[in-house]
Amino acid sequence: MRNILSISRKAVIYFFIILFVYAAVSKLADFENFRVQVAQSPLLSAFATFIAYTTVIGELVIALMLCFQKSRLLGLYLFLGFMTAFTVYIFLILNYSPFVPCSCGGVLEDLGWWEHLWFNGVVCLVTVIIILLSNHFNFCLDTKVTKNQDSIF
Repeated sequence: MRNILSISRKAVIYFFIILFVYAAVSKLADFENFRVQVAQSPLLSAFATFIAYTTVIGELVIALMLCFQKSRLLGLYLFLGFMTAFTVYIFLILNYSPFVPCSCGGVLEDLGWWEHLWFNGVVCLVTVIIILLSNHFNFCLDTKVTKNQDSIF
């Protein structure tokens, strides 16, 4: 059972890494457009440049943290924080904004705002489960890790 949980946890963490690297790279590929889209948001326009840079840098740093055993648990908490912030933002836009800006690009560009909200909610729930399993089974902070096992790769 523990082996199945360990393999599942690794698969989910791989997915998180790919998700954030892809999201950051797609934003960087057309950064000016991303910054303009953030500026069009009724909730974020005053801080568009700061948020655009912080989002891309944060996604890359968190993806890197998830790659290494020593920083993985903190990376999971930060990943959850980012995903929760994205989810709350989408909820606020959908329910309280008179203007709904264009949706995100990249792999999720075909999703509507409600589908994106559900996707983010499920990702947040899975992240909480992974954190709880990590704390319960000590998956992330295994003190018996050797130098060759430090990286997720």
